[in-house]
Amino acid sequence: MNARSLTEDQYDSAVSLWTATGLTRPWNDPMDDLLRAMSGATSTVLGCSLDGDLVATAMVGHDGHRGWVYYLAVAPDRQESGLGRMMMEASEQWLIERGAVKVQLMIRTNNSPVIGFYDHLGYELSDVQVRAKWLNADYAANTDSAAR
Repeated sequence: MNARSLTEDQYDSAVSLWTATGLTRPWNDPMDDLLRAMSGATSTVLGCSLDGDLVATAMVGHDGHRGWVYYLAVAPDRQESGLGRMMMEASEQWLIERGAVKVQLMIRTNNSPVIGFYDHLGYELSDVQVRAKWLNADYAANTDSAAR
């Protein structure tokens, strides 16, 4: 099993996987995110298929210095099989090949199992704050204050 950039025929499967694993939010269209990543010069969505089914993904991109990983998903029936680790290793390698020197990711603070997963992979809590500002009023109007 190898991770490689998704093909167009896998896009719907990726969004279904993200929905099944609880990564999507009503105010954020995951297909739009996927299309932006796939059309960008500094981003992609990696996927891993098994027996023709997409079983893991990771969206990865960089700004020339820092890399970011989003939408790391493993099919619920394949979790704790090493696929998450493999996808993170593939994401890190993708970033290294493009000159990124650091990789970052965001985890919802109430997602203890995922925090433990990243702790196990050597990721540390950074001494930074992530702040956000909605640039599209439509997105902001569709979120509640807890999600902002």
